[in-house]
Amino acid sequence: MRTEICSVSSVRRVAAMLDLEPDAFEPGAALPRGWQFLLMAADTKRSQLRADGFPGLGVPMPDLGLPRLMLGGRTVAYKSDIPIGAAVTRRSCIRNLTQKTNQSGPLVVATIEHELTLSECQTLALVESQTYLLLPASKGGSAVGVSKHPDELTGQFMKTVVPDETLIFQYSALGFNSHKIHIDRSHARNVEGFPDLVVNGGLATLLMTEFLRNDVNVHPAGIKVRHIAPLFCGSPITMVAKQLEGKWQIQAYDHRFILAIDMEVDTYEL
Repeated sequence: MRTEICSVSSVRRVAAMLDLEPDAFEPGAALPRGWQFLLMAADTKRSQLRADGFPGLGVPMPDLGLPRLMLGGRTVAYKSDIPIGAAVTRRSCIRNLTQKTNQSGPLVVATIEHELTLSECQTLALVESQTYLLLPASKGGSAVGVSKHPDELTGQFMKTVVPDETLIFQYSALGFNSHKIHIDRSHARNVEGFPDLVVNGGLATLLMTEFLRNDVNVHPAGIKVRHIAPLFCGSPITMVAKQLEGKWQIQAYDHRFILAIDMEVDTYEL
């Protein structure tokens, strides 16, 4: 259990990273939903980092002889808003480790769970569960999937963004995430076989929730995210939003229009 402060200075740095006006975020205002990554950073000692540099999020992540780690998905249930400047009690734990085997060999599915509670009133603010895949050494991280023609992308809202080195660096620094696939191009290419730096799964999720907040004008009550294929530095990400049976679906496609992320959103409109 840890106490974290949703500091004004940190929130304003996130705003600056997203090219928003930092001074628009005042103490006491609600932290935008999706920005809670600030409160979940690990403070794992450098000597205790995994070989790939990943510190874990809130709790150290084990190695288990599996040198590669990828984010598989996350769910977030928002219970109440977090005021900027408030103290938050964070409870983080590894909820389970499940060993499996597929055609590539052994793997472990690790689930990390976080609870954020407003310290002053003991009100539960959110519960977030993150699923990671611990994998054996391998070369080659290109997306596997069916490429769509741009004309096949249909939705009520659409937006394209291009994450660059600066955005990936700033997000990694704000979340104290030293995973080498995000910050070391040589490691990403020569060790893990990716064509370039990999966009953080959390950063991609943040870009999608910002698209939801600013372009679709919808306030999430909960999200469920599946990471299907990696996204890369300098390559466009096309986000498409459509409403389905009272929920919103946000999908992110890579530069070849292969589905990379699928997000289901429980919402209420502002």
